[in-house]
Amino acid sequence: MLLARQSYEVVTAGSGEEALERFEASPPDLVLLDMMMPGMDGFEVLAGLRERRHPFDVPVVFVTAAQDRDLLLRAFEVGAVDYVTKPFLPEELLARVNAHVGLKLARDRLARVAREREELVNLVAHDLKNPLSSVLFASDILINDGVKPERVPRYLQMIHESAQDALGYIRDYLESRAHGGGNPHAGASADLGSTLDWLMQRYEMQLEARGIAPTVIPPAENARVAIDERVLRQVSENLVTNAMKYAANAPLTLAAQRGAPGFWRLVVADRGPGIPTARQRELFRPFTRLQVDPGDTISSGLGLSLAKRIVESAGGQLWYEARARGGSRFVIELPEVAP
Repeated sequence: MLLARQSYEVVTAGSGEEALERFEASPPDLVLLDMMMPGMDGFEVLAGLRERRHPFDVPVVFVTAAQDRDLLLRAFEVGAVDYVTKPFLPEELLARVNAHVGLKLARDRLARVAREREELVNLVAHDLKNPLSSVLFASDILINDGVKPERVPRYLQMIHESAQDALGYIRDYLESRAHGGGNPHAGASADLGSTLDWLMQRYEMQLEARGIAPTVIPPAENARVAIDERVLRQVSENLVTNAMKYAANAPLTLAAQRGAPGFWRLVVADRGPGIPTARQRELFRPFTRLQVDPGDTISSGLGLSLAKRIVESAGGQLWYEARARGGSRFVIELPEVAP
């Protein structure tokens, strides 16, 4: 067959119904469709194809013996991108197929680049939110003289460290893009005890301001896991800030403990309202916010979705558990790294 000899993978269908079935099973990069067929004609088949894919982005080229101008106009009106009249020259058919497949692949590449760029913007925006929120919290306290003089250096340190983190996140993303991405966790490891210490140092005063009494349970032994240290901080602080937002004036537990064989867990457990059972399946969907804080104007609903994907990319898992007497328990489980 002409197209197969040009290295195209060709799937044929003997009827309109079969064409719809094959399209649904594996959408192609281009459809060559006979305009006049027994049973379903080409117009009916095209209508069926469009019902099965939204938005419809597969070029359809009609192959027809018809020279009727009205039929050809109708073909374009219903979504065909081109037509070839029978009998056709093989070179003409091949040229049209090459052109439209090339355009389709180019559109696919542009759409992929657009998605990657949007994803990068979402990642950077989300990861900058927590350090910038810490800067805003500490600076508000200082501006409004809401702190004892002896605690001023600690708030200044919070501002300085949070700004450094924000710049570090930007630098990491820029370097990742410059080197074509890659796995940020390759060869990396993080210490769970140090991560818990960092969380308390960073969020101690903000937890206090929200009336949250934290309990920290460090690992009983050396606990290193296979993930970049900065990335683990990003993921775990997202869980802590969620607890601050939705479980104010309630106990909070941060713990490191053994998980499945060869794994360690970092647990963030609160005594807030928890997540209703009917909505727990939505918890890790992008842009989903299950509880809305009217004062929260910067939350995108991306946090848990991104956190889950990051943990899974490091070979771990992130999940939610409802607590027996009320509250939420989030568990990050990651592969252990031998000391």
